[in-house]
Formats: sequence, C-alpha cells, structure tokens
Amino acid sequence: MLRTFPAGFLWGTASAGHQIEGDNTTSDTWFAERVTPTVFQEPSGQACDGYRLWREDVDLAAGLGVSAYRFSVEWSRVEPAEGEFSADALVHYGAIADRCAEHGMAAVVTFNHMTSPHWFAARGGWLDPEAPSYFARYCDRVMAAFGDRIAIAVTLNEPNLPSLLSWLAIPDVVHDLERATLEAAAAAAGVPRYRLTNVILPEDMDAMGDGMTAGHRAARAAIKARRPDLPVGFSLAVVDDQVIGDDPAVRDRKRAEVYARWLDLAREDDYIGVQNYERLYYDAKGEVDESGAPAGAAPLSSVDPRSLGEAVRYAHAATGVPVLVTEHGFNTEDDTRRVEFIEASLAGLAQAVHDGVPVRGYFHWTLMDNFEWVFGYGPKLGLHAVDRKTFARTPKPSAAAFAAIARANGV
Repeated sequence: MLRTFPAGFLWGTASAGHQIEGDNTTSDTWFAERVTPTVFQEPSGQACDGYRLWREDVDLAAGLGVSAYRFSVEWSRVEPAEGEFSADALVHYGAIADRCAEHGMAAVVTFNHMTSPHWFAARGGWLDPEAPSYFARYCDRVMAAFGDRIAIAVTLNEPNLPSLLSWLAIPDVVHDLERATLEAAAAAAGVPRYRLTNVILPEDMDAMGDGMTAGHRAARAAIKARRPDLPVGFSLAVVDDQVIGDDPAVRDRKRAEVYARWLDLAREDDYIGVQNYERLYYDAKGEVDESGAPAGAAPLSSVDPRSLGEAVRYAHAATGVPVLVTEHGFNTEDDTRRVEFIEASLAGLAQAVHDGVPVRGYFHWTLMDNFEWVFGYGPKLGLHAVDRKTFARTPKPSAAAFAAIARANGV
C-alpha cells in the first residue's frame, strides 16, 4: 500500500559547494588540505567540476522529478578577501537559483556549509568576536543579490558536528593530527590561531558554539530584514540515540551535550533541519550494540532505516517547530542496499508524518559522489557516480528508485 505524503511536501536532493565545485582556492578547507601535516586524506582539487557544470547538475536534480534542490553558496567565493565582494560569484549563484525556478524547483540555499573564507579562519573563525557580524554582512549581500529567488534559507550546516564526533570512539592519533593540522595552518598563514568549522579542538568547543549561535542569530536577522517571509533555520546532525535497558542517563547526557543548545536555538526559527545517518545504542554505562554487547564489539555507528523517523520525532518534540530533512543517506558501494535503505527509511518517515510530526520535506544526500571532507573521495553516497577524470555523471539505480518515490509523493 502506498504511504503518501502531504500535498506540497518538498522532495529534493542536496549538494554542497566545496564538495562538488572544485578549485575553491580562497577557502579555509582548501588551505588546510594542503598544509603538512594534514588530517585530510587528499585535497579536494577539481572535486566534481561543479562550478563549471552547474547547469548540468541542476538539470540532473530536476531529472529526478523533485520539487526542490538544496545547494550552498561558498562564502569564500563571494567574499574572497575581507570586505571585498565578487559580483561574478553572486551572479553565478543567482543563476543556479534561476535555473531551479525554470525547472519548477524551490531553491533551498545553505549560506555556510562547513567552509568559510581563508581570511575568516585566519582571524580565528567563530572564536573571533566580530565573526557574527562578518557572517551577517555576507548573508545580507547574498540576499540583496538574489534573495527574492530563495525558497528556504539554511544559515549553518551541522554546527553541532564537532560535539557529536566527540562521542564517537575516534583514535587519539586522529585528534592529534587534527591539532597538528590547525597548528600547521596557523604557521603557514602567519597567524596565532587558524580555526576551521569542522575541525575543532576540545578546548574550543564551547566558544566556537557560542560564536556560531550568535552567527546564526545575526544571519537570521539579516535575512529577515531583506525578506521577513523567508523561512530561516539551520541543519542539525541528529543520531537516533536508543536506550538498552531502563537507565537513559548516558543517552540523556549525550543529548544534553550534543543537541540541547541547538534545539533551544531552533525554537526561535521557522523550522529545524534534521540530518540523520545513524542509530546508536546506550545502556547505563555507555555505548553498546543492539543486543546490549559492549561497544568494543559494536561498529562506530549503525546504519538503520528506522533512525530517520525517530530522529524527526525527537527534533520536533524538543523544538516545537516543523522539521525539514535536509540530509539523509547511506555510504555504500552496493547501490541495491541504498535502494532498500531509501524505501525503508521513507516508510518510517511517512509513519512519523501520519502520527502528526510536521515534516515539510526530504532532501537526499547526495546528488552525486563527491569530496567527503577528511575522508576524501572514498565514501560513496551519491545517486549518481562521477568519473574522477572526465567528471561524467552516471545515474545509479537508486536515482530511479528515489525519483519514483518523489513523483508518486509516496512510498
């Protein structure tokens, strides 16, 4: 039986500038990829050549029969030097929004998807007291250029990711390499501290969170000043945290550390963006697997289609605002598994909607295989494969499966 979604439900796929565009040379991540040592397994390079192939990529999204496309504006291209704005970059991103409109797709725009300008990181990133005002100024320029063609604004992508990662059993050698990367970047830039958004030191966690919280509020005010009617929010990385046994203390402590600040902040917004990939289990002592076995015998995370429905229930219950699934996907070379995962996950999402959770849309991550940050080009989450030499995009069976669901508005 077809489980339908409400009329007007947004179906879309998502991408991010640095991960697909290539040659993002004035960004902080480009700089950090090239210092020695670096935590990045390989440099982004030409990525998917998406800055040049943007028309093809918007058309690729439209070919899925979706009603929306989520893309990001690269702050480093718009403001490559502090206070210097690129008219050409603004025209470029405005053209993407226009192309979406030509296909009848809503343009869902992320103003900061992990990467920031090199000059911003050299000032200490979100540790800089002036960071929120810089971010708001940039958001205002974007809005002035093509804010009338944006359907939904996403200010920040996963500002809670560093605190979420702190709960995973990442080897100390990786944390040491992260610290060494930032130290090398600071030395190469000739500044006392160089700070990225997605490589954060434990001692900076709270202060960076304060900066991003203030940055979101400042950005929201700037966006609303231009368009009071435009829905504004941010996306949150939300694991479906389950309790084994009858003591939720560890799970609840994780929620307090990883989500509470941001869920409180989202109560001021028009929606909360949920980005879900995993389900994890906790007993009274710590992480376990689904059977209750100690975490040492469990994987770092568990891909489980039941996680999506539970994640949106939790986010809505904690905030009281509508939910937009801004990312959800599966890293696998076996596309048959991806097809099964999408169908089962969306069945769970449909049930959550049927139970009264106001979910406004779903964006699959991602349109194509791309640069996955410190992991380079190894992970495969795309609905389309990308030839690393020719950049040809080839649809996988999961693209057709997702398109069928979007066109039917049901699963």
